[in-house]
Amino acid sequence: MKRFMRVAAHLALACAVLPSIAEAADDVADLRAEFQALKTEYASRVGLLEARIEQLESAPTPIATQATQQQLPPAAGSRSSASAFNPAISLILAGNYTDVSQDPGTWRIAGFMPSGGEVGPGKQSFNLGESELTFAASVDPYFSATMTAAITGENEIEVEEAFFRSTALPSGFTVKGGRFFSGFGYLNEVHSHAWDFADQPLVYQAFFGNQQKQDGLQLKWIAPTDLFVEVGAEAGNGQAFPGTRRSRNGLNGETLFAHVGGDLGDTASWRVGVFWLEQQAEDRSYGDVNEFDEPVTNAFTGSSRTWGLDAILKWAPSGNSAYQQLKVQAEYLSRREDGELTFDAESLGLSDSYRSEQSGWYLQSVFQFRPRWRVGLRYDSLDSGSPRIALVDDGTLPPEAFPLLLAADPDRVSVMFDWSPSEFSRLRAQYAWDEARADGEHDRQFRLQYLYGIGAHGAHKY
Repeated sequence: MKRFMRVAAHLALACAVLPSIAEAADDVADLRAEFQALKTEYASRVGLLEARIEQLESAPTPIATQATQQQLPPAAGSRSSASAFNPAISLILAGNYTDVSQDPGTWRIAGFMPSGGEVGPGKQSFNLGESELTFAASVDPYFSATMTAAITGENEIEVEEAFFRSTALPSGFTVKGGRFFSGFGYLNEVHSHAWDFADQPLVYQAFFGNQQKQDGLQLKWIAPTDLFVEVGAEAGNGQAFPGTRRSRNGLNGETLFAHVGGDLGDTASWRVGVFWLEQQAEDRSYGDVNEFDEPVTNAFTGSSRTWGLDAILKWAPSGNSAYQQLKVQAEYLSRREDGELTFDAESLGLSDSYRSEQSGWYLQSVFQFRPRWRVGLRYDSLDSGSPRIALVDDGTLPPEAFPLLLAADPDRVSVMFDWSPSEFSRLRAQYAWDEARADGEHDRQFRLQYLYGIGAHGAHKY
C-alpha cells in the first residue's frame, strides 16, 4: 500500500510539473527565435558599417575629404550614413537673367560642328534654369544607388544620371553601372549647380555639348598610398556627342583616366590627371548653310578620339579653406576625327573622306576672399585646325560650302562674382567678352544667376 501511495504521489507531481515544462520549452523556443532575429538584424548593420568604413579608408586623406568650396554644401540635417535605407532627396532650383549684344539664337562656335547640346549664352531676359531632383540611398551592404532628373525651363525632363555603385569591394576597387557623367577630366562629373561659372568652358561646349554621359560600366581603383592615385576605365554605348547611338551590339564608347594628387604642406593641395576616350559616330548630322546661304544638313560617320590633361591647385593662406582659398585649374583637350563627311545629306548626298584635328583649353582662377564671397576669372581658347575635306580638296565643292568648318581660333574671357548667403543658396553675376561666334560678331554677355538647394545633398569631389 505504501508503495502504491508513493507511485501515486509521483504521478501527481509529474502531472503538475509537465505542463510547466512544456510551457517553459515554448518560452525557450520563442526566446531563441527572437534572439536569432536580433542577431540577423545586427549582423546586417555591422556589415553596412564595415562597408562604409572600408569605403572611407580607401579614399585619400585629406584631398578626398576636403569639401570643394565652390559648390553648394550639403543641406542641414542630411543623412550620409550607409544605414539610411530611406532615400535622401534633394532639389536644386536655378534661374537667371541674360543680357547679350548679339542674337543668342544664331550663336555657333566658329570652326566646329555643332554639338546639339545646351551650349551658348542661352535665351535673353529672365529664364528658369535647370532644376535637379536627386534620390540617393544605400541598397544593401554591397551597393548604393543614385538617380538625378534634370527639369529644364521648357518643361522637359531628362534622366541625367541613374546608376548603382559598389560599396564593399576589396583593395580600393569601385564599380559603377547605369547612366553617369564620365569620369575623365576635372569638370565633366560636376553638376551644373556646382560650376564655378554660369556656363562651361568653350572646349567642353564644343567637344561634348557641355558634358559627356555614358550608359555603361565604370571600374575605378584608388591605391592604398599616402599619395592620391586613382585609375579608371569605362565601357558604354557611346550615345552622347561626339558619338551617336548605333544600331548594332557592342561597345561604342571607351574611356581611360588616371589622377594623381597630394598635399603641399598644411595650406595647399594639388591634383593632375590624364584621360583618353574613343567613340563612334554614325550619320551624326548638323545644320549649316551652303555658299548661297541656303540651309543644308550635313552628316559625319567615323571615329572620334579625344585625349586631355587636367590640373588643379588649391591654396588656403591661413590653412582654413572655409575662410579663404585660392583655386587655380586648367584643362587641355585634343580631338581627332576620321571618317566620311556627307554634304546636303537630305538632297545631294555627296560623300567623301574627312579628317580633323582640333584642340582647346581653359585656365581659370577663383578666389574666396571672405567666407561666402568669391571672385573668378576664366580664359577659354579653341583651335579648329584645318580639316581635310576631300569634297573641297578635289574641287567638287568650294570651301564656302562648309562655313562652320572654316579655320578659326575662337576665344572668350569671363569674370564672375558670387555671394552665398548660406550653405543652401548662391547668387552670381557674370560678364563675358565672347569672340567665338561663327558669324564673326563680338558678343558681350551679362548674366545674373540664382541657385537654391533644398534637402540632403552631399558634398562633391575635390
